[in-house]
Amino acid sequence: MRRSQAGWIAGAAAAVFLTIGGITYAVAEDGRSDAAVPAADSADAGFARDMAVHHQQAVEMSYIVRDRTDDEDVRRLAYDIAQTQANQRGMMLGWLDLWALPKVSSEPMAWMGMGGMAAGEDGALMPGMATDTEMDKLAKLDGEEAEVFFLQLMTDHHKGGIHMAQSCVQQCRVDVEKRLAQGMVDAQQSEIGLMADLLKQRGAAPR
Repeated sequence: MRRSQAGWIAGAAAAVFLTIGGITYAVAEDGRSDAAVPAADSADAGFARDMAVHHQQAVEMSYIVRDRTDDEDVRRLAYDIAQTQANQRGMMLGWLDLWALPKVSSEPMAWMGMGGMAAGEDGALMPGMATDTEMDKLAKLDGEEAEVFFLQLMTDHHKGGIHMAQSCVQQCRVDVEKRLAQGMVDAQQSEIGLMADLLKQRGAAPR
């Protein structure tokens, strides 16, 4: 692993550890009564599990493009996405630990009524996720080609993530998780606009 990429990963990990303590306390406050602790098949647990997986791919894509381009705007966006989503992923896995619930979904997206429908072909487990073939392609591109493909993939990824987060806002019961989900919606909608501008600058458009 390159030293620069290792530094990125270390930074993201540090952000996670700094945040988990406070967010776990907040969830504990929300979940004082037994009735407030989510069930394994609840929207709260399903969203935490599935979005943790969804976020992990976004972090991976960001690391890939970071080493495939010298463009500062794209690198800065990728860095922000990696930091933010690694941090949020740590929160969600921390909640599952707190609730003593499994961290792996036996049926992704079942909490949204999409079990069996969400899993796409070629490794795309949830809406918006890139396929294994697309991830391999991104890792082989350089320069503007890598920038454009990353921006297109991440736009699709954000759209799928927004759909999931909006469902949590509607269905989840734990207040701090609903607030996090709404924050994801707001931030990713803003980033979709930024990515559209970056694509336009490169003579391209979302897929």
